[in-house]
Amino acid sequence: MSTTHATTTPSTQQPLALRRVFATWWPLAASWGLMGIELPIVSAVMARLANPEVHLAAYGGFVFPLALIIESPVIMLLAASTALGRDAQRYRLMHRVMMILGGTLTALHAFLAFTPAFDVILVPLLDPPPEVIEPARLGLQIMLPWTWTIAYRRFHQGLLIRFGHSGAVGIGTAIRLVAGSTIALTGLAIGLTVAPNVPGILIATLAIAAGVTSEAIYSGLRARPVVRGPLHDAEPIQPPLTLAGFRAFYVPLAMTSLLLLLVQPIGAAAIGRMPFALASLAAWPVVNGLVFLLRSAGYAYNEVVVALSDEPHAEATLRRFTLLLALATTSIGLLIALTPLSTLWFRTLSGLPPELARLATNAFWVGIFWAPLDVARNALQGRMVHAGRTRPISLSVAVFLVVATSILAIGVVLQRGEGLVIAMVAFVIAQLAQLAFLAWHVRRLPHGPA
Repeated sequence: MSTTHATTTPSTQQPLALRRVFATWWPLAASWGLMGIELPIVSAVMARLANPEVHLAAYGGFVFPLALIIESPVIMLLAASTALGRDAQRYRLMHRVMMILGGTLTALHAFLAFTPAFDVILVPLLDPPPEVIEPARLGLQIMLPWTWTIAYRRFHQGLLIRFGHSGAVGIGTAIRLVAGSTIALTGLAIGLTVAPNVPGILIATLAIAAGVTSEAIYSGLRARPVVRGPLHDAEPIQPPLTLAGFRAFYVPLAMTSLLLLLVQPIGAAAIGRMPFALASLAAWPVVNGLVFLLRSAGYAYNEVVVALSDEPHAEATLRRFTLLLALATTSIGLLIALTPLSTLWFRTLSGLPPELARLATNAFWVGIFWAPLDVARNALQGRMVHAGRTRPISLSVAVFLVVATSILAIGVVLQRGEGLVIAMVAFVIAQLAQLAFLAWHVRRLPHGPA
């Protein structure tokens, strides 16, 4: 996260209008939404191939959470390069850090996926159903390019945003979706015709790996004119950025993303120890994909608040937009849950069998309320970033993690109810706790002009 926008000068003396907030928000939301379509596509493909329950569980309950954890230290390279990528010296230092960090984490990924560490460390840690283990091993091996490509593209996307080419980020996301979807649909066609036993996890992870790799290649190529032009010609910033200075800036951000993503493997481990473990793990990526689409509206809102908080009357306008956006996400979620749209999504599009579709619908009813809470969280988080107070954000993620883990542990002990539904309840209650923590800190901030 970056406080870069906090120092911008208001572009107009007119009060901030809701339409300007919307105009700033929707391109970012569209980019997040495109990324959110990726998981439902691969889930729908796996649901139509051999042993769908096993392969969905392997991907959603094992491979994807682990891949997220391994990549978590590089996620904030986007914020770092956006905030600090102002001259050639800083670019070179951060590029070196990016390459070393991406390479180190990729080596860790290879160690866990290709050596006995998979059986010695990961299997006891997550305790998946036995039939999930070998598909998960294959999927984790295919996902090897994931971390380095994400480090590379997020670093270069930050430079594009810094030098006024944020639209290229959306184009990269579209390229990723097209590449991944092409692989997924081609694999589906092969599985339905010439190779009926092709593993769904093979197709899904190939699609994901191809998507992020294509996006990384595009981002690197698109950033070259920036690196050779305005970045190269920029006046050197004094004092120069040192490795110690970058570490002091970046480590708290990396810890924030690590804590946030820990909830995925913790959730998978807990679900695997609760009733209906295999069914819950199989339905999880499908439910998570739909909930993510709703939550993407909130993900896009953090930078909007940071960017526009200096505008006249921004606080009141942003508060109104927050309320409208929260109501919109809740209404869309309820519309899906209360109408045949839920059947269309879980049965027709996602291809879940009736029992898994019923479980997914039950969990989605709880997940609906995660989206508006995320809108409010990002609004408060944006206020904190704008004020330069990032430490409470990290602490709020720790609050989320502690509350969610505690509720999941209770579910494991009680052994009652469906694991996926209990997990969704844990995440929503944890989000409420995080929201309350952030709200308390925001009330202590000085208020701008109303």
